[in-house]
Order: sequence, then structure tokens, then C-alpha cells
Amino acid sequence: MFKKLVKTLLVASFAITSGLTAYAGGHAQKITEFRVGILGGENQADRLRRTKCFVDKAEALLGVPTKVFAPADYNGVIEGLIGGNLDMAWLGASGYAKVYLADPNIVEPVLSLVGKDGNFGYYALGFARKDSGIENLADMKGKQFAFGDPNSTSGYLIPSIEIPDLGYSMEPGEHFSDVVFSGGHEQTIVGVYNGDYDAGVSWSGGTGDWEDGYDYGAFRLASDSGLVDMTEMVEIWRSKIIPEGPIVLRKTLPEKVKIQITALLAGLSSMDPECAYSFGAGEIKGMISVSHEDYESIVAARKAKIGG
Repeated sequence: MFKKLVKTLLVASFAITSGLTAYAGGHAQKITEFRVGILGGENQADRLRRTKCFVDKAEALLGVPTKVFAPADYNGVIEGLIGGNLDMAWLGASGYAKVYLADPNIVEPVLSLVGKDGNFGYYALGFARKDSGIENLADMKGKQFAFGDPNSTSGYLIPSIEIPDLGYSMEPGEHFSDVVFSGGHEQTIVGVYNGDYDAGVSWSGGTGDWEDGYDYGAFRLASDSGLVDMTEMVEIWRSKIIPEGPIVLRKTLPEKVKIQITALLAGLSSMDPECAYSFGAGEIKGMISVSHEDYESIVAARKAKIGG
């Protein structure tokens, strides 16, 4: 993993400092704009604010406007990629699986985050209010359980497989009184905190201090934004480690653009740590190169569970 991370950073450094002279000739394809999709799960204003530093750098590097699309749900970005209306997105692994199952020739995974502990992966975390008396899934009998989005890896796909394997049916009215979708990770966290749901599931790198929202992820964002006091909530379930979702690029983009954007993102942690913190939703070590092979297990799981 360390060697892969170092290799990614070296490639990024070379690509940026060299000016990509191999593509300086007049025959390279041109783009007139660069279109980025940002998944839902957080309010739109915060998503746009967090990605502004990357957008500014991309515009300066590419020399064309970088347009950001931040639809309310995951499916907006997924359909934007499938329809050829987006050039880049940071997807969850399940979202990537949906795009791949629709058409394997639309996008290619290029990079993914590495947590500050060096892990290529994160966790789905079940949580409840501390004053609820809920400490585990057994305590959730007859309680309402909230999930983020049907296309979320941590906010639905993985819990829908692993929780029943522990003996707790996800069918409403069996163990849980109801299983509902909040609309996104932020909505789930704030909803549980405000008492709208008995418990919920969201995502996190899962290391560091709980009171900070751990190292990175939806809890860290909610904590940093002052939306919740993490000391008022408790973790009640944790999934097995999940492959971190890929940053994908449209396959038909000019090769020069693919290399430029990949290099920019791979070098972000070393060039601008503050921007990397903002873009990466917290404390990250950096990025590593990934490919479709890293997500074959999630593609298979989604196909078996959801069908596409």
C-alpha cells in the first residue's frame, strides 16, 4: 500500500512539474469545459464550498471553466455519468458498480483516498443518541432505523448484507419497526441527533477520536460544521472494512486531461493540505491509484443484492 501511494505521488509530481510536454503538440483533443459531479448526502452549499479549492485549481490547470453539478441525491450524479453529461465524480463503490453495470465503457476509476492510518477503506457505522439507551443492534428491536440513499455503499448496500447476516432482518416490522431512507448521510446524522430516527447508519474512516467524528467522513463533516455534538451519540455497529470509493473520469476524455486531473488530485495532500482536508472530508494520508479490479467484489454484491 505504501509503495502504491508513493508511486502515485511520484507520478503526480512528474506530470505537474513536466508540464505534460508530451501532449504539447497541436493534435491533442480539446475540451471547452470540465464537468464535475458531487454526490448528495450533504447540503449543497457545503458540498460546493468544500470542492471550491479543487475547482479553482482544475480551471487554472486545464484553462477551461470547471462546472460543478451537485444534485440532491446519488442518482443525479450516477445518471449524469451514464448520460455523458459529467467528466468526473467521486463515487461510492456501489455508485461506481451501478455505472459499470449500466455500461462498463463509460468511466474508469483512477484514484481513491487513503485514510491517515494508511488503510484503503472505510466503515459503515451504526449510531444512536447516547440518551436513547441503545447500545447495539439487539437494542434496536421495535425501533426505526435510518439509512442514507439506496445507491450508497455504506448508507445501504453493505448494511443490507451484513446486518441480516448477524440475524437482524432488514424487513420493516420484523426486528426494526421501520427501515427508512433519510436522503443522505448528513440527513441521517442530523435526524438521529435531533431524535427524528432511533438510530442510523453513515460512513467514516473509523480511526481517531469519536468526539471529533473520527478522522474523516460524514461524521467528521457534521462535527466540523457544528451540526452535531458527537459526545451526545454512540456507535452501535460497525461493518467490515469497505473499499474506498473511486474518483472516476469519463473514458472518452482526452488523455492529456485525464493525466492532468489525476496528477492534480494525487498531489493535493502534499501541495495543499488544507484543500486536501476539505476535498477529502477530513484527515487523509493521500490518494492511491485504483482500477476496476479493486471494485469487482462490490460490483458482484450490488448485482446480487439490487440487480443493477
